[in-house]
Amino acid sequence: MATYFVSDSHFGHAGMLSDRMPRPRPFASVEEMDERMVALWNNRIRPDDRVFHLGDFAYGCSMKHAKSVFARLNGHRTLIRGNHEQRGDRLPWEGGIHDVLRLTVQDRGMPTPVDLWLSHYAHLSWPDSYKGRLHLFGHSHGAIPATARSCDVGVDCWRFRPVTIPEILELLADVVRHEDGPVAAAALAEAA
Repeated sequence: MATYFVSDSHFGHAGMLSDRMPRPRPFASVEEMDERMVALWNNRIRPDDRVFHLGDFAYGCSMKHAKSVFARLNGHRTLIRGNHEQRGDRLPWEGGIHDVLRLTVQDRGMPTPVDLWLSHYAHLSWPDSYKGRLHLFGHSHGAIPATARSCDVGVDCWRFRPVTIPEILELLADVVRHEDGPVAAAALAEAA
């Protein structure tokens, strides 16, 4: 079993393809976008994996469409409520629906557990940040850059697919390398 994180899939939302978006998605149609994201999800996620969706699962589509997409996705899923959950709140999330969530993850191959604070929204501070708890968020569609301790896990930032803690730690270590130098980056990489 592995743990994955994703946000802002916006299944069924034609507006995500619009030139009015700061980062319009590179798909010819909503159908192509949805099918590509379902394929990318299922190519990574096995049925017994855990997936934390940090909000805005579906938007601008029928409830029938949201349910049909949801039914096709692998994994044991938990929702962290976003600002567009008219459909997401009505889906059968096995791990429940939360506004925010504290979580510790230690998947196979990870030398130490990683403490997380999950929210749809980016926070300037969060519980236990001073103790090393990392913050994962969505909502910004890549407009808020990663810091040494937090990052956007939205599909727009991660090639339209869910991501793992080692991938996130690699990004954070890269941020640290640019901000604080190689010694600080090595300490963060060692945690992975």
